[in-house]
Order: sequence, then structure tokens, then C-alpha cells
Amino acid sequence: MNAATRPLKASRSTKSPSSFESGRARTSFQSSELSRSSSEVFAAAADHPVQVTRRDGESLVLMSASADAARSSLLELAAQLVAVSTSTEGTLAARMGDRFPWMLALNPADQEACANEILAAARASFATHEPHLAIAELTSWRETATAIAAGLGRESVEWLDHSDAVVRP
Repeated sequence: MNAATRPLKASRSTKSPSSFESGRARTSFQSSELSRSSSEVFAAAADHPVQVTRRDGESLVLMSASADAARSSLLELAAQLVAVSTSTEGTLAARMGDRFPWMLALNPADQEACANEILAAARASFATHEPHLAIAELTSWRETATAIAAGLGRESVEWLDHSDAVVRP
């Protein structure tokens, strides 16, 4: 068994359990701490994934459901982007339009910008382990395309030249 596939071993710490060690949030707890101070473990897991080390088995990871959903969404996006990037037919925007049909509501220049920005945000998400970067970018572009498809933005906006004073009731 090499170092990459070997399960993590529990390390015995002589430090007293606290939320912050040297000003940093704890990312690892012993399984016994779940029964002794579960609120501390759960509070940390609500903020970021934490590792729970066990003496009798492989370490586990505890995280919030929203963190798990964000990771799943990022993996789904990654699968779509891999499929798009392995194809050689057409432009990046055209290939992404096949996978994300809502992009077709955008004009060609916005389709190119959308494709490039989603790809850049996905790369940043993978590099920083922050799924929200790619998901927010994808959601922003999808909502923009939805608004355009609904006809928003076609009418010119009438700006008022002066404001009317309103008396306090």
C-alpha cells in the first residue's frame, strides 16, 4: 500500500481541544470528541468539512449538506466541461451551447464570454477547492439568459430627471 492509498492514521494530540489552534479553525477531531463536545465538532463542520479520526478504522469527513451539494454540483459541472473540452467540433461556445441549451438565448458575443468565464471560474474552483466560484458564475449566466429569453431588457428604460420630495408621514 503506497502513501496515496493508505488510510490516514489518527494522530494523538496532547493539545486541549479548542476551536482555534494558532488562530486557525480546527479541521480534525478525534471520534471521542463527538460524544464529549459534539457542539464544537458540529459548529466546525457547519463552517467547513472536518476530518474525524478513528482508532479502529479509516478517518471520516463530516460536512454540512450544503457543502456536499456544492461539491456534487461542481462535479456535475466538471463532467460537462470535460465532455465539452474533449470534443473538437465547432467553437467552445457552440459546444457549451449543446450541453447548456440556455446559452442559446445569449447573443454570440455573450455566448463566447459566458463559455470563457464559466471555464475560468471552474478552473479557479478546482484550484482553490471552493465550489461556489463556478456554481455562482454558472448560475449568474443562466439567470441572465433566462431574463433575456423572458424579454427583459428589450424596452428602453425611462429615467426620471428629477426626484420628487416626499414628506414624512
